[in-house]
Amino acid sequence: PRVELAWAMKAHQHAQVYFNLISSVDPKFLRLTKVDEQIYEEFRRSFPELHLDVLDPEELKSEAAK
Repeated sequence: PRVELAWAMKAHQHAQVYFNLISSVDPKFLRLTKVDEQIYEEFRRSFPELHLDVLDPEELKSEAAK
């Protein structure tokens, strides 16, 4: 139990650090991987009409979205 608790505490600390890092950078300049552009292009090919500025949960749950 102590090892699991220590691991969970360390994971939480790392998550806080990474969240603070990605929250402090303008998303236009944020690059998480070397293939970010490829991932985005493929995403856009699969979901050309999906508006990313505001995601509507009901739209994502619709029959057309499924």
